[in-house]
Amino acid sequence: MSAKAERLYRIESMLRRGRKLTFQDMLNELEVSKATLKRDLQFLRHRLDAPINYNRAEDTYELGVSPEGGRRELAGLWFNSQELHALLTSHHLLSSLDGNGALSRHVGPLLERIHKLIGQSEKDKTDVIQRISVRNVGQRPVEAPCFELVCSALLERKRLHFKYATRSRKAESQRKASPQRLIHYRNTWYMDAWCHTNNDLRRFALDAMSDVSTDAAKCKEVTIGTVEKALDGGYGAYAGNDVQWATLRFSAQAAQWVAREQWHPNQQATQLSGGRLDLKVPYVDLTELRMDVMRHGPEVEVLQPKELREQIAENLRKTLAIYMAAR
Repeated sequence: MSAKAERLYRIESMLRRGRKLTFQDMLNELEVSKATLKRDLQFLRHRLDAPINYNRAEDTYELGVSPEGGRRELAGLWFNSQELHALLTSHHLLSSLDGNGALSRHVGPLLERIHKLIGQSEKDKTDVIQRISVRNVGQRPVEAPCFELVCSALLERKRLHFKYATRSRKAESQRKASPQRLIHYRNTWYMDAWCHTNNDLRRFALDAMSDVSTDAAKCKEVTIGTVEKALDGGYGAYAGNDVQWATLRFSAQAAQWVAREQWHPNQQATQLSGGRLDLKVPYVDLTELRMDVMRHGPEVEVLQPKELREQIAENLRKTLAIYMAAR
């Protein structure tokens, strides 16, 4: 906490005790100059909208009173300049992740408060936005009402009713679920939940959910440890705990980047002679792992499992056939 932030906090603490303070009282407590205290009080009033009232007859300061008669408190938002700029960056990142705007519009008032604390003009605000760019390729947007209902149900521990589209089977089904966790992965939002329809833990993509509504029934509670054990063993978004392992061998060229990447929290990497790299990753379903392997082309070889080698070989044969036919 900066020296200024600490002083502001102490002034807030003194006023919150319900005391009427003279200017001299605050000077004695803070041990600062009159000019510094005047600037602090002005900052609290005009930048933080602090309800500090001055009683000229008594020559005292105190916190204002709400219409209900209760004493108002100052907002506990004490950040230095670097922290405020970091919050601005985080807000912009949040807005970029949140394509539907459901999150960003709720934290909008906080953003305005931060701009005010920093003392930015409208031109400065625009400049900050222009200088931070987050590009989400392949983002699958989620309808705002769906996102907000899922978030509310998660935090308020309510059950959800929704229609779910299983794309691989081209089928839709009605589901009842108790949300346990929300995940943002590769520009897509997922909900880990206890599915009452199937009576087990499942992972649902929010963009595949529709006709979402909440239920008054009590949410089934599952510990996060149980959720992680049941759903986090697989590769990527494919949930499950029936884990198998794949071994990938990368060329020296690709290993320069892959050695610094996290494909899975439990991955095992082994550096080989000549700069090559062996990477072992767990999986439950090969779909996403196959796509990630194929983007490296001839710079990677699947050592195991045999099933993945065959799938990639078959995909490459089909791809070659398309290009040969076009010649």
